Amino acid sequence: MTGASGRLGGEIALAMAGQGYTIFFTWHSSEEKARETLEKIRWISPESQMTRCDVSKTGDIKAAFALFRQQFDRLDLLIASASNFYSTPLPEVSEDDWDSLVDTNLKGTFFTLQEAVKIMQKQPFLSRIITMTDISADLVWRNFAPYTVSKSGVQHLTKLFAKEFAPNILVNSIAPGTVTLNPDKDMESAEEMIKKIPLKRLGDPLDIIRTIIFLLESDYITGQILNVEGGRLLQ
Repeated sequence: MTGASGRLGGEIALAMAGQGYTIFFTWHSSEEKARETLEKIRWISPESQMTRCDVSKTGDIKAAFALFRQQFDRLDLLIASASNFYSTPLPEVSEDDWDSLVDTNLKGTFFTLQEAVKIMQKQPFLSRIITMTDISADLVWRNFAPYTVSKSGVQHLTKLFAKEFAPNILVNSIAPGTVTLNPDKDMESAEEMIKKIPLKRLGDPLDIIRTIIFLLESDYITGQILNVEGGRLLQ
């Protein structure tokens, strides 16, 4: 799993350990949070490991997979969750902004999936890949152009990999709505967000975890984008 040091990623990794998986996850800038996550996971799955990886750099991705191969002999599931997110007003988007967001979110996902399928396509059993995207891929958000373009691209990659590597690898994407809020946001902004959601609540990591488990239990779904957003796209 890439990107397991944040709140959502950490809870997903812990839940997958609870499903019986041994976890190998990457982190980039939040070493303290990553170590806390690994400590929790190892209570359930003692053989689990982590490594630092900047997914915007293909060399880091290859190094992470080389370490994975040294420690494990199979890859049942990849969750590609590493992501970068910040506001970029359209007239002010710099090349550095574009590279930071698109290289992490889109380029990083592509080369992570590419390394994963090199392992998976040789295995004599069904493997799965789940990309984590965003409902912004279907919306026109002001001030987030590189981010939303990157997530839309990941959704298309999901379909390309699903078609290319069927029937032995199932590839799907989960697109959450608002699941975690920035702690700096006040309750008024949360209340305004809830007004846009027909189910009248923000998402919870458990909503995403349940969707992952649904995909793990199915062997007849591939190339799909599952929006988990409380109906927000019905506007």
